[in-house]
Parts: sequence; C-alpha cells; structure tokens
Amino acid sequence: MSQASPHPKHFLSDKVEHFTESVIREMTRQAMQYGAVNLAQGFPDFPAPAEIKRAAQEAIAADVNQYAITWGAQSLRAAIARQMREWQGIEVDPEKEIVVCCGSTEAMIATLLAVCNKGDEVVVFEPFYENYGPDAILSGAKPRFVSLRPPQVAGGEWTFDEQELREAFQHQTTTHHTKAIILNTPNNPTGKVFSQKELELIRDLCVEYNVLAITDEIYEHILYDGSEHISIARLDGMRERTITINGLSKSYSVTGWRVGWAVAPPAITNAIRKVHDFLTVGAPAPLQEAGGAALSLPASYYRELADRYRTRRDHLIPALEKAGFLCYRPRGAYYVMTDISAFGFANDVEFAAYLVKGVGIACVPGSSFYKHPKDGSQQVRFAFCKKPETLDEAARRLEKLRRK
Repeated sequence: MSQASPHPKHFLSDKVEHFTESVIREMTRQAMQYGAVNLAQGFPDFPAPAEIKRAAQEAIAADVNQYAITWGAQSLRAAIARQMREWQGIEVDPEKEIVVCCGSTEAMIATLLAVCNKGDEVVVFEPFYENYGPDAILSGAKPRFVSLRPPQVAGGEWTFDEQELREAFQHQTTTHHTKAIILNTPNNPTGKVFSQKELELIRDLCVEYNVLAITDEIYEHILYDGSEHISIARLDGMRERTITINGLSKSYSVTGWRVGWAVAPPAITNAIRKVHDFLTVGAPAPLQEAGGAALSLPASYYRELADRYRTRRDHLIPALEKAGFLCYRPRGAYYVMTDISAFGFANDVEFAAYLVKGVGIACVPGSSFYKHPKDGSQQVRFAFCKKPETLDEAARRLEKLRRK
C-alpha cells in the first residue's frame, strides 16, 4: 500500500501561496450555516427582470444550446457596441473589439493573462475587490497598491494622494515595468465614483508612462446623488490603451448567469480572445441571447434601477448608524463600508464572526480588501442589494448588537 507523499507542497504552484480563497464567498457559506441574513455577498435576493428571463427561456426552447462563437454571439456583441455608443459615446467594432466571457471575473483574468509578463506591475487602488490581487499574481504580475482614504467628514469622498499614485507609475526598472492600472468605478467596496478630474489625472499618467487602463465598470448604472459614471476610454488619448470590462450580473440581477465582456483595441482584443478560448471556450449560449434583450431595455429601466438601490441604501444605513456603525455613504454600487471601532472588537474578523453567529447577519471583514489586513481591521462591508423585507429583518437583528 503506497503512502501519502511527505511533501505535498511539492505538487503545488507557488502562486497559490500568495492568496486565500474568497472571504466574501466564505461569509455566504457561514450565513447559510448559521441562518444569518446575508449582507455579505453582492447578489440580489429578488427576481431578475421578466423580459430577460423570458428571452433566456425562448432561446433554450429554440435550441440555442450549443457553442456560440468563441468570442461571443453576434447579437450580444452588436448590443454591447450599440450601448457603449449610446451610454458613453464610444464607437466600438463588434467584430474586432469585443470578447464575451464567462462573467466580468473571467474577462479580468483573461485580460491580465493576455497583457502581463512576469515582472510587470499592476497598479491597484485599495481597498479593492478581492479578485484583483490574485488575478495579477496568477498572470505573473505583481500588484502595487495605492491607498483610497476614507472620508474625514460626514458625506465626504474617498480620496487618494496624487504623489503616491505617481510614484506607483514611476516605479520602473530594468526588471519591473508598470504595465497597467486596474480602475473600478463605481467602486467595490467603497462606493466611490471617480470624478472627471481624477480620471484625467490617471489618463495623464497612463499616457506619460505608456500604461494600460483596465477598467471594471460592472456597476455603471448604479449611481446616487447626481454622480456620473465616466468611462476612461472616452477621454482623449485613452481609447487605444483601455480595456473596458463589464457584464450582465449587477445591472440585471443575474449574478449566476456568468456573462461578461471585455472591450479593447483590436490587437489587445485578439490576445484576450486567445486566452479566453483556452480558459472557457465560450459563455453560455442561450444566456448570451438573453443578454442582447437585457441591453435593449429602455432608459427608464436604469433610472428605476438606481432609484430602487438608493432607497435600499437609505433604508440600511440608518439602521447601521443606530446600531453604532460609522458608515461611509456610497455614491455608487450597492455596498456600504463601515467603521466598527465603537464596538471594541480586536479586529474585523473577530467582529464578523460574532455578527454572523451571535446576531445573525453576515458581513465581509474589511481586511479582505487590503494588502495588509491591519489596514482594514476596523472595517466591514455590507451589501444592500436585497429585498426591503430582508433589510427590515437585518435592522431588527441589529437591535441585539445595540443592546450588547
């Protein structure tokens, strides 16, 4: 009988030593385990629009059940190009500049694998969506983090230091080269919407140092308080050096469909298509057809979407503040970052464990959004993409925390 290898690490890639499994998805598992209200993972608990569900059903019934074209069904690529022109004024060739992927998550890793070489550096604002760091590492690159600082006054903005950002771009040697910056606006987890002035600064640095912008715009329609989403690709000098990533998940409440896309100049698109082909072959064919229907919804749909999420934001934040959280009011996306200093816990992980087990609410420890866990050790994130009755139940359970 053979014995287990005494050196199992020998069989593993060194890359996996540098990151953990998803903390966000672990908190969903714990929410299920303890019967908690899941305000951790960013998926809606209400139905997707009837029109797009019907379009998916009709596509399946019509036997659109085999492989689509590897880089995406023609109908969906045409709809993406049309909407980028209508929403941002960006002209896109659907035949040469779009890759449809298995969600924006695959679009991001396929992009980084397509453009990064070993030793390249990728600039990432932190706190960051937890995938970006591991994606950079898996692509052979090294993430270089630039801090977003929380507001110092009520209703203020998350900000970054211009000099710190410039130094991240300047950090180039014979062995290290800044290849790209990942920009997520509206931002997860902070809710920050980058302004025209901030984007122009990033544009200037990208042009000066010959750096790509990889921009995750999955929350582009979820905006509040007069905020405007600006695609950096539409700024002068950026069309030829920007990869715009987006998808169906957030705007249409179909996070499980896994249909996303990357839009880039033809040479970069061609490279992403090669990687995508051997990663996943293609996104689900019937759901791509439904994606075309989703992108054809009227402008009123997006206004109502943002208004409903604003109502949910304004529903949850008072309950959190009443319970003792300091809330950083988001301008976009559907999360609220909070400060937990008032509760006296040693760190965010200890607090999140107490909240899910003792109070019955799942959140995400803030440390999972930072390179150094101590930087987020007094923060947690809540998602408010939930039914009003779900948020009511969360508010009721928060009373336990207040009494404690």
